[in-house]
Amino acid sequence: MELRHLTAFIALSEELHFGRAAARLHLTQPSLSAQLQKLEKSLGVTLVARTSHEVTLTRAGREFESQARLIVRQMETAAKVTRAIAIGEERSLNVGYNLPASRHLLPEALARMSRDHSDVVVSLWEKRTGPQLAALSDGTLDVAFVYGRPGSPEFRYRRVLQGVPLVAVVGRAHSWAGRTGVPFAELASQSCVMFDREQCPAMYDSLFAAAADNRIGLHVAQTADDPGATAHVVSVKPLVGFASWSRATSAGMGAVGADTVAVKLFDPVPRIDLYLVWRGNESNPAVDAFVRCIEPA
Repeated sequence: MELRHLTAFIALSEELHFGRAAARLHLTQPSLSAQLQKLEKSLGVTLVARTSHEVTLTRAGREFESQARLIVRQMETAAKVTRAIAIGEERSLNVGYNLPASRHLLPEALARMSRDHSDVVVSLWEKRTGPQLAALSDGTLDVAFVYGRPGSPEFRYRRVLQGVPLVAVVGRAHSWAGRTGVPFAELASQSCVMFDREQCPAMYDSLFAAAADNRIGLHVAQTADDPGATAHVVSVKPLVGFASWSRATSAGMGAVGADTVAVKLFDPVPRIDLYLVWRGNESNPAVDAFVRCIEPA
């Protein structure tokens, strides 16, 4: 697998036309076809379905597209940071985030960083809380937006969003799909898809605390640590998943044609706080600059 093969595949996935994709890449169509064939051979799967009338991505192709974009973006960032370090002109900052941070905090913070610290190369990594804190601890990340106040003394933190509501996520065929909200106690009669606690302790604890307040248990029938996987599971099974309201609205849950629906929970409304976290012994000046770019709650 070569970087040029990934770039060619991404162009084809966007154009869905060999002629236009080849022209965009300044290649001939046979050369583009050859690169695609080499990529598919290296992966052992078919990525593109091609007929005389249309070009479409296979199911494997649609999944690989997002992974290919991530790889290319990482390679571009690595090259930029390496060149910058070699000439001593730029600094780098790796930021972990989740969806509420992406919607409510990152746009303004990145704009300020670009304006006031243009020499800093910022790389963004979307992860759940547990993986973010692990990456922060081992140095892979420099700052992180996570749910819940971290308990480790190695971290410093600031609360940046308060009371982010959690909602239930169900498929279109679920009995809750037509309801705008349900009392939390009704989860006693439902089976749930839940993530492991280490993935997001604050969110996990908020849900189970709400269950304890109602003197009910949560029946966990399946686990799924990725938010996207949770949505896929509930779209085909009569289970209840959970997400932040920010993720649910951003993903278009409940929109026309969507496979999943977000249902508000109440009595009580489970909520979590969002924190900006960084290492207490941090020496990278870009971290201090980024922290100053975030408005406190």
